[in-house]
Amino acid sequence: MKRLMVMLSMVAVVLFATHAFSEDKEAISKNVDGIVAAINGGKDASSFSADAYTPYVFIMEAQGKLIVHPTLTGKDLKVEGMPIYEAIKDATSKGTWVKYEWKGKEKNTYIKRTNNNIIVGSGY
Repeated sequence: MKRLMVMLSMVAVVLFATHAFSEDKEAISKNVDGIVAAINGGKDASSFSADAYTPYVFIMEAQGKLIVHPTLTGKDLKVEGMPIYEAIKDATSKGTWVKYEWKGKEKNTYIKRTNNNIIVGSGY
């Protein structure tokens, strides 16, 4: 009986974590999609604040210069974090999730390209 309770508890934790993960992914993609729509509608990319979103968003020129980032605005991502640049450089206007490793941790980031070739992303 005790073993059954432990197994049921583990299943409940996995189901809860999966549901929370799904909600997080939905919120993240909604934030990125909204920013892309605003930029496509004429809003200046630099007018966004990275920390206005949880998790933060970044906005990058296709060549790697970060327009919006909590700590790297104005920096070249190819210099500051080539593995990240490699993972996100092929963003499309449809949006997609990418995985990469950064500082020993797996990262999951939703990325989407604007009509004027700017990449917007957010993740965990």
